[in-house]
Amino acid sequence: MNTLLLQLRKLYSGAAKLASYLQSPFLLFVRLYWGIQLSLNGWGKLHHLDKVTDFFTSLGIPAPGATATFVSTFEFLAGILLVLGLASRLVGLMLTVDMLVAYITADREALLSFVSDPDKFTAGAEYTLLFAGLIILIFGPGLIALDTVIDRYFAKRL
Repeated sequence: MNTLLLQLRKLYSGAAKLASYLQSPFLLFVRLYWGIQLSLNGWGKLHHLDKVTDFFTSLGIPAPGATATFVSTFEFLAGILLVLGLASRLVGLMLTVDMLVAYITADREALLSFVSDPDKFTAGAEYTLLFAGLIILIFGPGLIALDTVIDRYFAKRL
């Protein structure tokens, strides 16, 4: 019986180690895919600031013109930073806040259905970027990122 448990533990440990090797490629994929999507979204908003401002006005957001410019610029630049893997955790935090504010202001009904109707919550346009932001915030950018290169450079110098 002891031998069987040891073999199962060894098998599980090997599977966990194999899964760990997938972490960095997965984080790279999340950063690249959602970074590109976020940047394109911000770029589109920057080219249609009048429509974004009108939408923000309809939501009752204070200073809709300035807010539209800020959000559009943030999304464009944050997407680029995610692709590069630069300031990733900070971008993940700011993206999480951005998407929570988007839920609160533009899709409050979906946000409030978090427990009662999870399908409605996850169907919101904000959900995937919120989730991507949380993944990067919690797990970091992975090994294939400028953040990692910078950390290793300073680690060697200290």
